[in-house]
Amino acid sequence: MQTLLDILASGVHDAKNQLFQAESLLVAAETRHGIDLGEARYAIEAAARRLNRTLTAYRLGRHEQALAIVPTVVGDVCDEVLLAQRPHLAAASKTLVVDCQVFDEWPLDRELLTDILNNAVQNAGRFARSQIRLSAGLEDGGLRLTVDDDGPGYASLPPAGGTGLKLAETLARLHVRHGRHGRLELANHGPLGGARFALWLP
Repeated sequence: MQTLLDILASGVHDAKNQLFQAESLLVAAETRHGIDLGEARYAIEAAARRLNRTLTAYRLGRHEQALAIVPTVVGDVCDEVLLAQRPHLAAASKTLVVDCQVFDEWPLDRELLTDILNNAVQNAGRFARSQIRLSAGLEDGGLRLTVDDDGPGYASLPPAGGTGLKLAETLARLHVRHGRHGRLELANHGPLGGARFALWLP
């Protein structure tokens, strides 16, 4: 079984590399022909990130990869997600608003957390009618990062788990401080009326 998983992981890694090559070809075509293929590049980048999440989940599951937890400015993480997601959402006539109420550093794995939040905002954008909000605040002695949308909400709770949700849950749980583990919370009927994706990190 483990050999099969190793083969699958290798295939995912190869596919991710092929996507990066495809993106390079698109960039070259844009330059050569003076055309805008931004949405195609975005789709490739999103697919590559999804494959990267799959590899990360595999490595975390096998305990081959540890979290790189360092003090991180929370506002910088929120701004990075905003910069990555706002253009694509604007093209779909949807608005992403960031409300970061945490002005200090927080110990977390910045790369993985940013990827998880990007995925959460992307998913919210698929179902939102017009609004998505990313917020950060302090709650119960921890950091709470929340993505809300004004869509119809999750079809079921708990929802059918995909790689993104499983990785988010694993990421949260592996953040441990003072004996407390992080957690993933999913709910409907959030402040915008739709789904709520929330990570609480100690």
